[in-house]
Amino acid sequence: MIDLHTHTDRSDGTASPAQLVDDAKAMGLQALGITDHDTLEGYDIAAPLAAQAGLELICGIELSTRPDPPPDGSRPPSVHLLGYFLQEPASPGFRQWIRGHQESRRERNRKLIAKLNSLGVEITLEEVQVLGKHLTGRPHFAKVLLRKGYVKTNQEAFDRYLADNASASVERDEPELVGGVRRIREGGGLPSLAHPVRLPERDRASLEKLLRTLIDNGLQGLEVYHSEHSPEDTALYKELAAQFQLIETGGTDFHGDNKPSIHLGTGKGNNVSLNYSLLENMRRSVAEMAAR
Repeated sequence: MIDLHTHTDRSDGTASPAQLVDDAKAMGLQALGITDHDTLEGYDIAAPLAAQAGLELICGIELSTRPDPPPDGSRPPSVHLLGYFLQEPASPGFRQWIRGHQESRRERNRKLIAKLNSLGVEITLEEVQVLGKHLTGRPHFAKVLLRKGYVKTNQEAFDRYLADNASASVERDEPELVGGVRRIREGGGLPSLAHPVRLPERDRASLEKLLRTLIDNGLQGLEVYHSEHSPEDTALYKELAAQFQLIETGGTDFHGDNKPSIHLGTGKGNNVSLNYSLLENMRRSVAEMAAR
């Protein structure tokens, strides 16, 4: 059993890299992929610990990107890309680019505090950073809003204040979607479209149109297996992966206590169960593509 989509406390998960390695080893995972948001720090910390524990660790990342604006000029929702570095480490150029990408998160956080304060929400960035620690994001803002009584649930925090269309929404300087695909490829990685169930337009025709555009810019994979995918979703994405000769990827999207219903290795209600053969196929397919 493997899990190739997990997060540590170096982004918006709650488990430290060491704890995640320990938990993966204890439950008998054969391979673990750490795919923190916009950082490789969790993987870097976990790598020597996993080697010592005899756990195969996969270097990954999850990028937040934006597609091109629609004709009406509205701001499109963020689209996530997974990057897997299966043959060689992420290039120094990619790492340098990621460090600049992280600064856009910090700037968004500063603006978000100012916007919340202007709405009468009295919280400070320091309060949020105590929770965020290494890479503060909106889930950490939600926890502070909940703790201070401004909302009753984390979901309400997003609906009222933090979501893209909420009252305190702040635009973040995110890379373009196709640019993100290219960056992962140039950095030596396998780019895969993450959890397609979250895309705003999920009908088959829209998905096919998007995939054609992304494939033209270097997309190689599609996350077929995910905790939020129904059996019908998984069947559709499996068909699309075959149709476009995309590499199937998958994982639980484990975040620890920030998403308590999603469990490492097994997903939501045991709806994810991935064999090591999935990783073998990813490696084989990437090697075959590189040889063409």
